[in-house]
Amino acid sequence: MKAVVNHGYCRPEELKLEEIPKPSPAKGEVLVKVHATTINRTDCGLRAGRPYFVRLIIGPFRPPWKVMGNEFAGVVEEIGEGVTEFKPGDEVFGLNQKKFGAHAEFMCTPASAAITHKPKNLSFEESVAIVEGPWLAMNIYHRFKLNKSHKILINGCSGSIGSSALQLAKHFGADVTAVINTKNLSLADKLGANRVINYEKEDFTALQEQFDLVFDAVGKSTYAKCKRLLKPDGVYVSTELGPRFENLFLTIRGSITGKKNVIFPIPKETKEDIVFFKTLAEAGELKPVIDKIYTLEQVPGATAYVETGEKTGSVVIRVGS
Repeated sequence: MKAVVNHGYCRPEELKLEEIPKPSPAKGEVLVKVHATTINRTDCGLRAGRPYFVRLIIGPFRPPWKVMGNEFAGVVEEIGEGVTEFKPGDEVFGLNQKKFGAHAEFMCTPASAAITHKPKNLSFEESVAIVEGPWLAMNIYHRFKLNKSHKILINGCSGSIGSSALQLAKHFGADVTAVINTKNLSLADKLGANRVINYEKEDFTALQEQFDLVFDAVGKSTYAKCKRLLKPDGVYVSTELGPRFENLFLTIRGSITGKKNVIFPIPKETKEDIVFFKTLAEAGELKPVIDKIYTLEQVPGATAYVETGEKTGSVVIRVGS
C-alpha cells in the first residue's frame, strides 16, 4: 500500500511516499481503508521532535511512528477476532492517537478505541475535520466543567481547536467572546460567537471585562498577559506549554496551593467523545471548517503549509475513494 513515511525526525520535504506492507488487524482491531485524514499540529510536532524534550519521551533518534496521521475517516475493510461492533463495509471515523498511521491507504485501530460510525450527513473529508480539534477542546471543557453560566474568551477561533471550542461552547450555552483575525471575522459570527474581537486591530488583553475561562487555542498569549481578564475564580488554559513550560508548572503549583487559575489537562481519547461529536454533527451543531484539501502525494507541501501557522480549520488529505 502507499503511505507517507518518515525515516527519523525530519523536515516536511523529507517525507517520502513509499510502498509499505498492508497491515492486518490483530485480535480486537479493525482494518480501515482510509478515505481521508488530516495534517495537524500534533503530527507536525511529533514528526519534527519539537519541542526537543519530546524526544526524551518518545525516542531520542526517531519518532516511534513511521507513518503519521491520527485523524481518519474511511471504510472498514476487515475485522479482527472478537470484533462485533463493526463489519466490513461500515463507514467510520475517529482518532488513532496512540498508533497513528492514517497517512496511508490502510491502517489498523482497536475497535474499542476512539472510532465510531461516520456522521450520515458528512462526507469523509468533512467527518475527519471534526475529530482532533473538538477532542482537544472537550478535554479542557471536561476539566473545567463548562456550562451555560460561564462567560468565556477564546483566542484563535479560526484554527481547528479554536473553531471547535467555539461551537462546543455554544452547545453548552456559554457566552463566548471570539478573538480572530480580519479575514475570518465572518467565520466567528457564523459559528455563533456572542461578540468578536479582531486581534489585528485590538489587543484583547486590554479588554475591560472579566471571564470565567480564557482559552488560548493557539498558544500565542500567556497567563501573565491574560491574568487581568480572569474573574477571582477564573481559569486560564492554553494549548501550548508556554514560555519555559510555565503552564505546566503553574498547573502543578495550583494543585498544591489549591488556587487553580491555570490548568493544563493531559488529553485522554475516548470513544464517548467521538460518538458525541457524531451526534452534534448530525444535529448541525458541530460543523467542519476546512481550509484546503490535498492528496496523499502532496503531504510534504501540505505539512509545510500547516507549519506556517496560518491555516483556517483543518487541512485535509484525500487518500482514496
